[in-house]
Amino acid sequence: MQEKKTINRWVVVVGAVLIQLCLGAIYAWSVFTKKITIPLDEGGVYGFTAMQAAAIFSAALATFAVVMVLAGRMQAKMGPRPIAMAGGIVLGLGYILGGFLGKTFAMQLVCIGLIGGAGIGLAYVVPIAVCVKWFPDRKGMITGLAVAGFGFGATLWVKLGGAWFGGLLNTCDGLLGLPGVQAVFVIYGAIFLVGILLGSTVMIDPPAGYKPAGWEPRTVSASGAVDMGSRKMLRTWQFYSLFLIFTGSTLAGLMVIYCIRLFGIDALQAKGAVDAATAASIAGTAMAWYAILNGLGRIVWGAVSDKTGRKLALFLICLLQGLMMLAFYRVGATPIGLIAGACIIGFNFGGNFALFPAVTASFWGNKNVGKNYGWVFLAYGVAGISGPFIAGYFKDAAKGGDVNAWSTPFLIAGIACLASAVLTLLLKAPKHKAA
Repeated sequence: MQEKKTINRWVVVVGAVLIQLCLGAIYAWSVFTKKITIPLDEGGVYGFTAMQAAAIFSAALATFAVVMVLAGRMQAKMGPRPIAMAGGIVLGLGYILGGFLGKTFAMQLVCIGLIGGAGIGLAYVVPIAVCVKWFPDRKGMITGLAVAGFGFGATLWVKLGGAWFGGLLNTCDGLLGLPGVQAVFVIYGAIFLVGILLGSTVMIDPPAGYKPAGWEPRTVSASGAVDMGSRKMLRTWQFYSLFLIFTGSTLAGLMVIYCIRLFGIDALQAKGAVDAATAASIAGTAMAWYAILNGLGRIVWGAVSDKTGRKLALFLICLLQGLMMLAFYRVGATPIGLIAGACIIGFNFGGNFALFPAVTASFWGNKNVGKNYGWVFLAYGVAGISGPFIAGYFKDAAKGGDVNAWSTPFLIAGIACLASAVLTLLLKAPKHKAA
């Protein structure tokens, strides 16, 4: 079957990274939160509360996770390319509509949260499922590389929005008669539409029976993993353990993505060492480094897990993340500490998205990874709702810039990560027989 391969498998990776760069826009939400939460009586355009800003972000994450289950099933029937293209069209239109209609909370919730989240959910699983099939010899590394663009994309969109070229949020204010936030939504939507459509052109499954040159699959024992569909997977206790681990492990990272700019400004100003503008600049830098390490962590942790095994790598991610979250409230009170903490949290958070699809493929087989990982990924939706909402609730309850508002959310996130580390120690591959 080798001679039937029509493209170099690394070309598929390039397309996958391009798609993920665009999908990573949701992780740049923090660049908008400061603008949309400025009170109207202080010159703000929108006057959203912290909870409302969190609701838009959480709606996108939850919709992303739910739609991904459907996308996994659809791509198994229709093929990966049309599903990825549909995701690009829906995501692009969601942001463009958010630009023209997003003056109110309700419209941003619908356009950016629900429509945009649905677009991400449609496209996200395609590069992972396709790359795993092309690289059965390097599952951890290739899933990390395939989704690295998601993390790196956040850096790109954060910097374009807030810093590079004067920051699009500032320089595009008034473009098309729109406030800066909405103008940037339109620009980003157009870029996402074109970028994902281009990446989709190489989202093609390998020929049936494809094997990389010089690689032979391991012989599956009676207790080893074989291909198992979603219905059977959902009957295994391993699925529910993995679901809980994924929820706890990603809760911290999603909480910090939402609040790092707000927390950074509060924490740095509480010390009285910097003014508001400097605090905002440092927080923006921390946010960008978070995104860079998020992307890097996907590659590094994926490669590490290929050497050490998924279980040990996953345990270390949860343990290190839990300890960092317990310390972040105090560590983040200095510029260096804020940036260093953001890097560690982002690095560990990114590793989840290399390891969980690889574990899914290892436990229940490569053949159905697109469908199966969608179910596992619902845990991300749970974390995406709970993490930002916990932070937003305590921020609103404190009123103003009281930095103490952040201690409880970070404590909750740290405990969730440590609980996930304990569950990881109990995780074992499922025992089942080939159908």
